[in-house]
Amino acid sequence: MARAGAHIQSQLNAPVFRSVLQRAALRHGSPSGSLHDLDAVRSFFSSPVVLALFDVPWTPFFLAAIFIFHPALGWLALAGGAILIVIAILNQFLTSRKTAESMRLSCLAHRFSRQAEEGGELIWAQGIGAASDRWVAAQDKAVEQSLRANDWTGSFGSFSKAFRLFLQSAVLAVGAYLVLQNQITAGAMIAASILLGRALAPIEQSISQWQVVQRARTGWSGIGTLLASSNAEDDRTQLPPPDAKLDIRSLSVVARPGEPPILHKVSLDLAPGEAIGIIGRSGSGKTTLARAIVGLVRPTAGGIRLAGATLDQYSPERLGQYIGYLPQDIRLFDGTVTDNIAQLERDPDARRVVAAARKARVHDIILKLPGGYDTIIGSSDAQLSGGQKQRLALARAVYNDPALLVLDEPNSALDNEGSEALNAVVLAMKAEGKGVVIMTHCPTAISACDKLLVLEGGKVAGYGPRDDIIRSLMKNAGDIQRLFKSGVSA
Repeated sequence: MARAGAHIQSQLNAPVFRSVLQRAALRHGSPSGSLHDLDAVRSFFSSPVVLALFDVPWTPFFLAAIFIFHPALGWLALAGGAILIVIAILNQFLTSRKTAESMRLSCLAHRFSRQAEEGGELIWAQGIGAASDRWVAAQDKAVEQSLRANDWTGSFGSFSKAFRLFLQSAVLAVGAYLVLQNQITAGAMIAASILLGRALAPIEQSISQWQVVQRARTGWSGIGTLLASSNAEDDRTQLPPPDAKLDIRSLSVVARPGEPPILHKVSLDLAPGEAIGIIGRSGSGKTTLARAIVGLVRPTAGGIRLAGATLDQYSPERLGQYIGYLPQDIRLFDGTVTDNIAQLERDPDARRVVAAARKARVHDIILKLPGGYDTIIGSSDAQLSGGQKQRLALARAVYNDPALLVLDEPNSALDNEGSEALNAVVLAMKAEGKGVVIMTHCPTAISACDKLLVLEGGKVAGYGPRDDIIRSLMKNAGDIQRLFKSGVSA
């Protein structure tokens, strides 16, 4: 049974992990503890309760055998079994909600601790008292609810064990009376007691281990819901690599029904060898548009096409190879520099890694690290500055030689040298017949752009050739154009 549980877990590991990442990327959330649900299912198969459940179908046969010895013994055993079954039903009815609430609170406490760990620098710098008190309060609440659920389950388990022992004693007592009345033999009395123990033991064991059953049942249901809500990606026809032709028509995105749209009827087009800059104030919808282009946000209306095909015609793996993405919030993963540039591939291509680093002009920076490309880094690594992390993430975005590159505030942490490296990447992509979409506040970031789209409140306030948009919308058009020519960072 342990091997069966391990086999089931190994078969579900990849699809569950994939679905969790998909829901997290699309910001739909994920069932609490989805990955822990697999462990619960595996633990269920290796627990004694599984074998006890296999023994339960034999309980009626054992009870029928007791009737053969004497009807009085049979009815006593049957009544005792019925009481234990009622106890099992009450156990399920009274403890299921408490167990589910305990799991929910534990997941919330774990999630907060993980968030606190990721933001450890900020919390430590501002004082850990408030965060510590919040986590302790959440943990205490989870432990308290868990103890309540355990109290109920333990009480039912203790009662069922005591009642089974009482029944065996009662069968011996009734059997002894029947022996004295010469209605059965002493051997039949002992046999009835043994059969009763075998009949009721699986029921008792199931009740005592019912929390394991509930946890596995909840986990299995959560896994089923998670997988059912995920897209069936493997059945899609594999399309050929696309060119950099991006077409967005009347794109609208609404976060929740009834709320104002984040994007409203946004349209643009991008041809191979072009770069377009998306500018606008904070909250104008630039990041949402970037996430929509890379397939992380599903349009409420309108559509996005890459080389004539809608984005949902590409599987996430394929779309990730065709569209490079540099998000606004840079995150590195525990591993080597090579691992991070190669997008966590298990067997990265060293030549492609170095080529991507050279393209992002971060190769020389990597060589100065203690271990070069084999230097171990992570999300909170102090060996790299914010700008160096951003350039490393840029190398990661171009690792697969994508047809389209989407950059969301790509120079927020870059100095002059970094901005020049960014512009060099954009120019190189254009020269290769690729496309680039840049969301930015900085004028120098759009110096290599052919078109500009201005967003205001989620709507298009201007769209056209770069210089035309600058002249029509910006009062300081001359100063900005001089910045483009000089390459000086704003």
